Amino acid sequence: MSAPRAPQPAVDPNPSEDVRLPESAFRELPPGERYQPVVPATATVAEVTLRAIAQGLFWSVVFSAAATYIALKLGQGIESAIPISILAIGFSVLAVRFLKSRASTLLENVHVLAIGATSGIVAGGSVFTMPAIYILGLEERSSYWQIFLVPLLGAVLGVFLLAPFRRYFVRDLHGKLPYPEARATTEILVAGKRGGQSAAILSVSALVAAAFDFIGPAMKGWAEVFSTGSIRWLAPLAERHKAIFTMNTSAAVFGLGYIMGVDYAAIILAGSFVSFLVLVPLFGWLGQYIPAPILGGALPLAEMAAEDIFFDYVRPIGIGGIFAAGVISILKMSPVIAQASRQAVGEVVRLVRGKGGGPAVERTDDSLPMSTVLLGIVATGFAIFLYFRFSVLAGLSGATGVALISVGMTLLIAFLFAAVSAWAIAMISITPISGMTLTTLIVTAIVLAGLGLSGPDGMLQTLLIGGVVCTALSMAGSLVTQYKIGYWLGATPRKIEIANLLGAVVASAATTAVILLMAKVYGFSPSALHPNPLPAPQPNAMAAVLQGVMGDAGTPWFLYAIGAVFAVAAELTGVSGLAFALGMYLPMDLNSPLVVGAAVAWLVKRSTPDEALAGARHERGTLVASGFIAGGALVGVLTALLRFFEDSSGRTLIPDMTSWGGAGAWLGEWSNWLGFALFLGLALAVYLDAKRARVEP
Repeated sequence: MSAPRAPQPAVDPNPSEDVRLPESAFRELPPGERYQPVVPATATVAEVTLRAIAQGLFWSVVFSAAATYIALKLGQGIESAIPISILAIGFSVLAVRFLKSRASTLLENVHVLAIGATSGIVAGGSVFTMPAIYILGLEERSSYWQIFLVPLLGAVLGVFLLAPFRRYFVRDLHGKLPYPEARATTEILVAGKRGGQSAAILSVSALVAAAFDFIGPAMKGWAEVFSTGSIRWLAPLAERHKAIFTMNTSAAVFGLGYIMGVDYAAIILAGSFVSFLVLVPLFGWLGQYIPAPILGGALPLAEMAAEDIFFDYVRPIGIGGIFAAGVISILKMSPVIAQASRQAVGEVVRLVRGKGGGPAVERTDDSLPMSTVLLGIVATGFAIFLYFRFSVLAGLSGATGVALISVGMTLLIAFLFAAVSAWAIAMISITPISGMTLTTLIVTAIVLAGLGLSGPDGMLQTLLIGGVVCTALSMAGSLVTQYKIGYWLGATPRKIEIANLLGAVVASAATTAVILLMAKVYGFSPSALHPNPLPAPQPNAMAAVLQGVMGDAGTPWFLYAIGAVFAVAAELTGVSGLAFALGMYLPMDLNSPLVVGAAVAWLVKRSTPDEALAGARHERGTLVASGFIAGGALVGVLTALLRFFEDSSGRTLIPDMTSWGGAGAWLGEWSNWLGFALFLGLALAVYLDAKRARVEP
């Protein structure tokens, strides 16, 4: 009888192994085939280590502070997952060359990412809602701990709500959803580990995208958004008929489109066409017969620009479509929900009967037990109840009943939208958090007002519910990306889930501290103490909506209902209602370049009848697109930091090319066409570069 085999030695010890994603990583699997990750389930690999935890926590604090400030100042979030992945690879190189230590493994870098990426999640959830407490003058009713608990409870809830859908999203839908951000991050991790030509291609493309997006949008070398409204002979079409076409000219958005693929990109653009080329012109045409403002608008329709009509009247239709598409998605996933629920209940029953857990699973499928997930949801719901009952509603009559209803609404809305957020991220890497949070605030405010809770108490309670839901949805969107990265590379799902729970605590503390600091130093709305406050666009929008719902402005239910009809109609024709509604909700300039990137990918795949060569060319293009996304993310962070130092010091750090004398005047006149031409030139360059690929032996 042979001796038992020793455990398989740790793999992935060197900084430049020939690590490659399998060819089955991005295609649908035929019946009976199983995906085998880069690191096999049987391999023993360093995954959760002190260096990974320390790095993750450090980057969580740094990016939480950066993301919070940038969102309050510029009204936009920053992508933290990709920069953290690059920094993790950089630390690995540093460890080998200077610290005389081993290189980090792929799975250690995944763990760094899982902890650190909570920064953007928590910052996004908190910054959208919590500053509205100060805008509405409710700060005397709040505190650090009250604000800290909102993103923390939301993040924990998001982990537990998405966990039952892990296998559905990453295994059952394998090859059916593009996962643009997850794929770009995975390509970065693999290329950084492998080194060689792949790392060089990704690094060069990242530098090209960083330079392209910095010289253009940051230095105003050309227009960031191409618009037909800026073309002299098309301007009357925009002014008179409110019909306008716009396209973002950044390399990063092109990269997202290349990875996404033409199917989803076309559906999303179709939604934009309906919004900007049908509904906005329709409202504009009706304006000649409606001289007075409608829906509480400040201006009559005839006097509004096309963009203002979109945000005031058409975007709510997109919100209604997203809500309806979310309900349809839940109905479609009802078998998965029922199966996960039965599994969780079964595990709880076995534990009560003392029979332990279920059968053992392999490492790459080992996640938190369903019984733990179910108990986690119940425990988090109970913690939210205690928080609402004894922190926010203490001293109010009927506080217990209101707290119970508030918890019920929080769990129901978060559950409904968590899968929608995950699906949107898997499709387009953009999730309509603001629209879903807005819907949450409206529904919650109406219900609480019906219960007799209004005024400052009602607004504060509504904001806190919205903050918990918003963070839960952000967590669901980020976690599904990490699940997919882990599935491709062979990480342990349980460790990814625990890492997110750990990172949420640190990120919540850092984000809350920055919000309170910014409120004290700058403020979020004009006052005698803060005459020049931070713009904080999302919190100001949420505060305005809350005042409108609890005041006399009313809610555009009719527009929401129209959006729901659009989503249902799309589903009836076999088109993804969520993708179509996302297109209606998001500005056209973000959607149109996706089709350009997707079209280049389509052409690359069909550039030769040789399937192997076509695959090699498409893979090279994917590396370039991933580099574009990485470069765009990094230059976005850099630009925001430089703007911060400009505001702090009063010095100009980013030159404005439009102020350069005669050349600047020429740029100001031709920047619209120049941006369009350079963007198309960039697309052509990617196509030609992809055709240089050769089939590797």
